[in-house]
Amino acid sequence: MKFWGHLSTIICHKRLVMKHCFQVGLYKQGILHDLSKFSFSEFWAGVKYFQGNCSPNEQERKEKGYSAAWLHHKGRNKHHMEYWLDYDPKRGGILQGVEIPLSYVVEMLCDRMAASKTYLKENYSNKEPWEYYQKNQSHYLLHLNTQKLLEKLLLMLRDEGEQATFDYLKKQLKKG
Repeated sequence: MKFWGHLSTIICHKRLVMKHCFQVGLYKQGILHDLSKFSFSEFWAGVKYFQGNCSPNEQERKEKGYSAAWLHHKGRNKHHMEYWLDYDPKRGGILQGVEIPLSYVVEMLCDRMAASKTYLKENYSNKEPWEYYQKNQSHYLLHLNTQKLLEKLLLMLRDEGEQATFDYLKKQLKKG
């Protein structure tokens, strides 16, 4: 049961991200999104820790104190803010967020929307991605420009809806 539950969750999530990415013109990113979830280290951890209502990485963290699947995943997927962390040599080598290119911020938004829709199902509304961000932002290390852009997009989604947000993003991506 856990095998099929996890597989169907991944496929549902990937399908939604692909749909959203296609709506803004990110065809390649939509197709390639989260392929590492099918790797041995991520997939089997997902099966083992599958809950159905949240990421299996959360359960793995509770049990082990860290998620090996997440460490593998975030290092291979540029739409995760954690991929864009590096040391700042100008400030004594402290960890900092690097500015994320627009196309990956857009994929990040699509990912967050799809994750919310996948786990919340009929309880999803456009406010959910913003509320998730608000609840978790205290531990995010984001470059200020990336933070401002992500917050703008999450609020636009919440206040103006998907179509207005996608229309805006399509124009911004065409600008380059």
